[in-house]
Amino acid sequence: MASHITIAPIAEPVTVSAGGVDLGRTSKALELKEGSYPPVIYVPRADMDMEKLQRTERATTCPWKGQASYYSIRTAEGTLDNAVWSYETPKADVGDIAGHLAFYTDRVTVTRG
Repeated sequence: MASHITIAPIAEPVTVSAGGVDLGRTSKALELKEGSYPPVIYVPRADMDMEKLQRTERATTCPWKGQASYYSIRTAEGTLDNAVWSYETPKADVGDIAGHLAFYTDRVTVTRG
């Protein structure tokens, strides 16, 4: 694993919502810490309402994690463009985040506990 990345399970439940829309709740979230960046919570897709997400054309590449795909969230107030990302086939060192989603917390509310 890249020495500056750690991934650990989160003990308490995690709830995700955006624009008044409940996206899901999980007891299987992971916390990824990378260098001096704030920790990022990754939640399993299986525990989120994927019908409320729409895949976009956006893609970025991280040298440590691989290629990220992005999703927008449809809410009653409009669409939150590219508010969600996922490493669908992450590099082996961070393989635990495969099948998980992460959220821009300035647009999506991620609550622990």
